[in-house]
Amino acid sequence: MLRILRFSLLLAVLALSRSVLAVDLDKGKEINGTCAACHSDNGQGGKKGEYPRIAGQQVKYIESQLKSFRARTRVNIPMFPYTQERELSDEDIKDIAAYLAGIELDTKMPTYAGHEDALTRLLMAEKVMIIPRAEGDLANGEKIYQKQCAACHGKTGKGRGMFPMLVGQYTSYLQRQVDLYLKGDRPHDEEGMTGLLNALKAQDIQDILAYLTSIQEPKE
Repeated sequence: MLRILRFSLLLAVLALSRSVLAVDLDKGKEINGTCAACHSDNGQGGKKGEYPRIAGQQVKYIESQLKSFRARTRVNIPMFPYTQERELSDEDIKDIAAYLAGIELDTKMPTYAGHEDALTRLLMAEKVMIIPRAEGDLANGEKIYQKQCAACHGKTGKGRGMFPMLVGQYTSYLQRQVDLYLKGDRPHDEEGMTGLLNALKAQDIQDILAYLTSIQEPKE
């Protein structure tokens, strides 16, 4: 019995190793060259939230959204030509998702040692992403978020599995997605066209967004 369990464990480890090895991060970085035109080299997004942050996002979420864009189940005209099967295969999607998920963006400006040249300092600063604080009742936002949102998006807003990271995302982008959910143009994670967000007041949503901007920096 013990020998069978060891053999089963070995097979599981080998399967996991093959899965990890199947991801080509160099290919993901190469593909990101196309994404960078809108989302920037480090995946920060841009134009004050017109293009969302994708750096550090959950792997499964990135994969699912790219496949949704490709299938047009999530309509986004600018994304369509880049996600068609001839442009972005399932293998490519796995590679770019893994690469983006591994990018870490600092929430504090770097401390320079003094010997860096101008380009090095610029590159260091570009990896910093600090979202401006949004106005709202932080206590109310925290209360609602932890009760209604944390189960899927995590207590610190970093996402979980198929559910995206919210903390460190542009507030304007999150508000735009909320508006799409409320209008039914983009289904939330629940079945049907309405969900949890439809039960919240506009001020409650604003308070949640404000709370998310207050927890960007990890506590010491």
